[in-house]
Amino acid sequence: QAPNKVFAEWAAAGGFRPDVTAVRSEYVYGDSRLDFCLETAHGLHLVEVKGVTLERDGAVYFPDAPTERGIKHLHGLVACLAEGYEGTVCFVIQMEQADFFAPNDLTHPAFGQALRAAAGAGVQVLALCCSVAPDCLSMGQPVPVRLTL
Repeated sequence: QAPNKVFAEWAAAGGFRPDVTAVRSEYVYGDSRLDFCLETAHGLHLVEVKGVTLERDGAVYFPDAPTERGIKHLHGLVACLAEGYEGTVCFVIQMEQADFFAPNDLTHPAFGQALRAAAGAGVQVLALCCSVAPDCLSMGQPVPVRLTL
């Protein structure tokens, strides 16, 4: 739940984009329940947040276990684009530094394929580190996203 909470606070404060006027959580779209619907000056922007904790040699990866639900959410984001919405998957890295983010094709190649397809369709893929303290998690710097195999 921490990644969703930190994203919601960050988005409400204008960190995601400055024209956000409302942040609604648990937004039902089609047969999916996406994490957020942001109301913006340009319309609705649907966002799915994924918490990232898997690190290898300075790089971070998602997922750490197969996630059919994650693939379903990516398909939902792609579908929303056809209806004129904007869509983003935001990987919240629960550590302060990472060299880059990539899909974990070793654990779940289908998720990597779905993420690449979503990005190709126009879904924004965002990865951000967090500042971590015992009683606080706050959004930090963006991390390069590597989708090529």
